[in-house]
Amino acid sequence: MLSLRDLWRKHRRKIFVTAGVLGSGYLLYKLYDARKHSLADVERELARERENDELIKAQLQAHFENIQRIADTTTLPHAMHCLSCTIAEELDLSPLTEMLKKGKDQPNSLSFSEKLELWDRLTILSFTRMVVSVWAVTMLSLYIRVQVNILGRHLYIDTACGLGSPHLHEDADLIERDDQQKYLAGADFLANRGMPVLISSVQVAATEVLKGKQLMDFFNTTVLHETVMQILDTFMNTGSPHHWVDCLVPEDSSVKKLSRTASSDSTILSDFTKFNKLMFETKEVLSSAEFGSVVEISLKAVVDALVEDTSIQSGGNSLASGMPLAKLLPRIAQIGPSLVDEPIKNRFIKIIQSVPEVELFFTLLYASMPAS
Repeated sequence: MLSLRDLWRKHRRKIFVTAGVLGSGYLLYKLYDARKHSLADVERELARERENDELIKAQLQAHFENIQRIADTTTLPHAMHCLSCTIAEELDLSPLTEMLKKGKDQPNSLSFSEKLELWDRLTILSFTRMVVSVWAVTMLSLYIRVQVNILGRHLYIDTACGLGSPHLHEDADLIERDDQQKYLAGADFLANRGMPVLISSVQVAATEVLKGKQLMDFFNTTVLHETVMQILDTFMNTGSPHHWVDCLVPEDSSVKKLSRTASSDSTILSDFTKFNKLMFETKEVLSSAEFGSVVEISLKAVVDALVEDTSIQSGGNSLASGMPLAKLLPRIAQIGPSLVDEPIKNRFIKIIQSVPEVELFFTLLYASMPAS
C-alpha cells in the first residue's frame, strides 16, 4: 500500500496530465465525428437542392421553348394574316397605277402636272407601304414574343404554386382563362385598330424624307437603304417618346392608373384584374430601353434583307449600280407583299428570330419576369 501511495504522490502530476490529454483527445474526436456527420448532412441537402434546381431549370427551359413554338405556329400566323389583309386594303397601289396606265394609253386624258402629281403620290405611297410593312412585321413579331413570354412565365409560376413548389411560391392570384384569351387577342390590335395611326404617321415621315426626290434620281442599294432607314427613324422619333406603342397596345385608363399606383402604393395593386397587370407589365417592357435596342437592331436587319432582295429582283438593271427612281418603284411594289407573307414562308421573320440580341432579350425576359 505504501508503495502505491508513494507511486501516486510521485507520479500524480503525470497521471493528471495523461488523463487530461486522453480526455481532450476523446472530446475532440467526438466533436470531429459530430462535425463530420453534420457536414455530410449539409452536403446531402445541397446535393438535393442542386438536383431540384437543375430539374426546375430543365422544366423552365422546356416550357420556354414550348411557348416560343406556340408563338410561331399559332399566335403569329393568325396575326400576320390579319396584318397582310389590312395592309393590302389600306395601302392599295392599284388605283394610282391604273390611272397612270390610262394616262399612258390615252395621252390626252391627263395633263403633265396631273401625271407628275400621280407619280409623286405613287412614290410616297409605295415607300409608305414598304416601311409600314417593315415596321409592322418587325414589331408584331417582337410584340407577340413579349406576350407569350410574359404569359408563359406567369402560367408556369401559377402551376408551380398549385403543385405546392417551395421554390416558386407566390401570393399572386391565378390567371383566369378569359384573361388569357383577352390578353393574347391583343395581338390583333395593330391590324384592326392601330393601322390608321401607323399609316398616317409613316406617310408623313415618307413625305418629309422623299421631299425633293425626282423620278430620274438614281437609287442604288446604299441610297435605298438610307431612305428607308430615314423614314423609319423619322417616324420613331417624331412625337412623344414611345408614341408608337399606342399602335400596338390599346390605350387603357386602368393601365395608366396602375402605372401611377405601382410607384406609390403597392397595397392597391390587388384592386386591379390580372389582365390589367399583364397589360401594365407589357407596356413596361415595350417602353424599356432594352426593348428599344432590340427593335432598332431588328429593324436594321430586316431593312438589310429587304434591300438585298430588291437588288436581286432588279435583275439586269442591277440596283447596286443604280437605277432611276421611276424604275425602282415597281420593284418596291413587288417586294412589299413578301414582307407580310405567312410566317412559315417569311424569311424576314426568321431573320428577326435569329438575331442573337433578340434571342438573349427574350431568354432574360422569361427568366426574370416578376410574377406579381
